[in-house]
Amino acid sequence: MAPVQRNTYTCATYSGIERPNPVQNLYRDAFAWGTTPPYRVGDGHGDVNWRLNPADNPSWYMWLHSLRWLGQGVRAAGRGDKRALQRVDAIAHDWVRDNPYPWADDAGATESTMHRTNVLICLRQAVLSGLRVTRLPPAYRWIDTALVQHAQFLQRNWSGDWNHGTEESLALFGVGCTLGRADLKRTAAERLTAGIKTAIDAQGSTNEQSTAYAQYNYSLWGRAIDVLGKCGVDASPTIKARRQQLATWLALATNSLGYLHQLGDSEVVRTVPVAGTPLEYAGTLGKRGIAPTQRVGIYAAGYVFGRTGWGMERPFGAESTYSIRFGPVRRLHGHDDHMSITYTALGRDVLVDGGHAGYQGDAAQRWARGQTAHNVMTVSGASASATQLTRSVVQATSEFYELHDAGRTRGVLVLKDPDLMVILDRGTSTVRRSYETLWHLPAGQRVTPYGAGSVVAQRPGDSVKTVLLQVPYGSSVQAARVTSSWQYRTIDKRSAAPVVGFTRSGRSASILSVIVPAQTSAAVSYTTSQQAGQTLLHLQVGATRTTVAISPDGTLRRA
Repeated sequence: MAPVQRNTYTCATYSGIERPNPVQNLYRDAFAWGTTPPYRVGDGHGDVNWRLNPADNPSWYMWLHSLRWLGQGVRAAGRGDKRALQRVDAIAHDWVRDNPYPWADDAGATESTMHRTNVLICLRQAVLSGLRVTRLPPAYRWIDTALVQHAQFLQRNWSGDWNHGTEESLALFGVGCTLGRADLKRTAAERLTAGIKTAIDAQGSTNEQSTAYAQYNYSLWGRAIDVLGKCGVDASPTIKARRQQLATWLALATNSLGYLHQLGDSEVVRTVPVAGTPLEYAGTLGKRGIAPTQRVGIYAAGYVFGRTGWGMERPFGAESTYSIRFGPVRRLHGHDDHMSITYTALGRDVLVDGGHAGYQGDAAQRWARGQTAHNVMTVSGASASATQLTRSVVQATSEFYELHDAGRTRGVLVLKDPDLMVILDRGTSTVRRSYETLWHLPAGQRVTPYGAGSVVAQRPGDSVKTVLLQVPYGSSVQAARVTSSWQYRTIDKRSAAPVVGFTRSGRSASILSVIVPAQTSAAVSYTTSQQAGQTLLHLQVGATRTTVAISPDGTLRRA
């Protein structure tokens, strides 16, 4: 084992922001982000207009001020490319001159301080390695002055116990390590030790209410362990232990297609197969590593992740997987998705989330975060509230969950062989309200009637279909309402996608839904009967028959 280096700070990566910004574009002062084409932000000599925002997008503006787009140029400078060094030095120095400390009246400059701090550290390292010197030449000493100012800002403006606060602490630690400032290192390490206790709880859940941000936090806290160690500070045992728990959380949050269930501000992202952790097995779809011992994970922070198996009795991709949300009200990167379900089966997405529409503060973002973008029962005039998981029963071939909040109760029964879901939504109110259970289907599917009140959805030519049964329970069913909505797989890629709604109105409502993924050739049908005060739902999926018992108190069980 190589000895741990001391008093060195690992230059942070640029998170892909540098990829669409090759060095040749930097010579033109051209900046590109996301799907926006390169835009000339300067005069071609490194004099940038930092107030530009042609995309009218806060993220575009924030990443411009982050300086991360200089990454390819900084790397080239570190390899001895003096022209690249001249250009990235000119642009970075121009930012410092045009944005005098403390830049607090500019939200884009403020939010990107942590990122910019790391770029300045990387630039400093590139100067030393590219020029093959051990001390900054006089022309570059502005970098150290700027780093001290950035550290002062970070000391006075800490975002707290989430990824922004973690990144700020790491950047602050980086300045302390780079400039030999023990006081900065101590403050940053103390913040990291305090922040981990709420950033990742004892079960491994992050407080950001987003699966993609959970995966980012796993990487971020790994960087924290590395950065602290290389500059002479041991990460606390709590940081290491909770990061290990997060690895298991992420593995269980991986669906049968190898992606994280899309929850909160999350694009559709693959699970990273980290070697030596449960993520290795989940991220390689069972090709490498050791399968987690849990098939179902129930997390107090508001998550249920379940699956029919880990690819032992059938191929990994043929398993069914699901997520269910509950817990505290929306915060940070969360959505108003309580009681929502995502579901995969037969190698396909079955129920999807509306997705992540970005941070523009516009109607698209409000929709994506709101209840109607999720697989929930909406209640007219009611706002989102905290949701409790009141019951859970996990058995060999079925799981039952009951969730409750102000005015809504949802019972979910998940079956294996045949793989399907039965969902009972109930609502009560002192006044007449409209109730609608929404089911978001993948983009590209076509929805057609399937008996009274039910529908079938299928992508043309596919061998798999989804039958959505609306079963009479307490009242007659109404025709399903089919509308077109959006599915955001990424913040800049959305597709029209169908939404099926089962509706009721009154002071109370009971909506019984069955979600059946099946081969196209399989006939799907149901009948009901009564026995000892219970409703028996008899389901036929191809050649397989199963019965679900529904008790008056809303309990669902495999009979």
